[in-house]
Amino acid sequence: MTSPLNLTKDSIPSLIKKIAIPASIGTFFQTMFNVVDVYFAGKISPEALSALAKSFPIYFIIIAACVGVIVGGTSLIANSIGENNKEKILGYFAQTIIYGLIVSIFITIIGLVFAPSLLSLMGSKESSILLSLEYTNVLFSGSFVFIILVALNSLLQADGDTVTYRNILILNFFLNIILNPLFIYGFAFIPPLGIAGIGYATIAANIVGLIIILFKVSRSTRLVNLSTKYFLPNVNLLKKLFFQSAPISAALFLSSVGNFVILMYIGFFGDYATAGYGSAMRFEQILLLPVLGLNTAIISIVGQNFGAKKFFRVQKSYFTAVKYGFILMIMAGSIIFLSADIIVGIFSENPSVINYGSSYLKISALIFPAFPIFFISNGFFMAIKKSKNSLYLNLIRNVLLPMLTIFVANSIDGGFQTFFWCYCFFNWLYVLFLFIYVKNYIKKISL
Repeated sequence: MTSPLNLTKDSIPSLIKKIAIPASIGTFFQTMFNVVDVYFAGKISPEALSALAKSFPIYFIIIAACVGVIVGGTSLIANSIGENNKEKILGYFAQTIIYGLIVSIFITIIGLVFAPSLLSLMGSKESSILLSLEYTNVLFSGSFVFIILVALNSLLQADGDTVTYRNILILNFFLNIILNPLFIYGFAFIPPLGIAGIGYATIAANIVGLIIILFKVSRSTRLVNLSTKYFLPNVNLLKKLFFQSAPISAALFLSSVGNFVILMYIGFFGDYATAGYGSAMRFEQILLLPVLGLNTAIISIVGQNFGAKKFFRVQKSYFTAVKYGFILMIMAGSIIFLSADIIVGIFSENPSVINYGSSYLKISALIFPAFPIFFISNGFFMAIKKSKNSLYLNLIRNVLLPMLTIFVANSIDGGFQTFFWCYCFFNWLYVLFLFIYVKNYIKKISL
């Protein structure tokens, strides 16, 4: 049995690797889970593939809620562990679950009510909207499964345990390969459900994960004195969870808004452009996994050390993570640039879909080394309980930059590639200013 990590004393490079690598592997299988969905949607029809791509910004509302809950819970629990405050640890854990239940109710209502209007705004035809709704309605109806799963995981992640969730995500990936064709085409008592079957397969796999993580969390030594009194709604703790997690969810929602804006623009080039972009975007997430793993590591490590007032370790954690991320993303960008045509060809044999998707990937590959600064800076502010800063960072990058890009691209020639070349330029300009800002901010809190 491996010894537990000590996030306030162990070597920072070693901690980053031990936390980030399992988190990256887990996120790889989570992304491959989505790639499997895209693959089977492509087998149904190009229209189903396009419908799935257009549903992603709406599905991202669930992802935003999940990340808000887990990051809010993780950062507050991690700070409490750093302070060695056992009452706070138990309180925040229990209230994170209560908060997750409340959030899931709101998310379900929002998704079921507003999804048709959002799809219509993207310029979807009625047949495409109906296809997308078959998928999104299933996911939103079962959103509580995803949110409670991550609420439970917040305790493990606050302690630096990313292995358990990694194992669940690996299992879910293999379950999805089996369940997707069963629900799409039907088997035995399961009727053929088409694109809706992709949603049912997703929920079924995550129910299995929820059972596993519930068993693991129940055995945590952090919860030895946990009792029902901690699960009584605590307005003070719920308020702190809200103000810590809501800006993060809002920040990710802004990312969905940014995707929505981009898809609106791409929609003018037709369904093949949308399908190509959607397929390429799902795959590029695979090579962004090391950065997401580093982001997870930063939230846990910086969270505990900030709570323990070990500011030198906070500073070293941030810069070490950025350095690792920059090196890894240069490698990832090179891979995606050289294999763009092959990547999109996995999902569709249509030449137009491949052309649009590969054009996007080759430009996106040049943005890759900029991603670590953005994501790790977000993780840094989340860890020190400054979620509003993350909200502002995402507002600029995910809403203002796409809108500015559209304006500039249209003033040039309004082309598909022109848009993404402009987007590349503005991303690099933004992260350079961001790095300088965070560097000065860290010096300020370290004084």
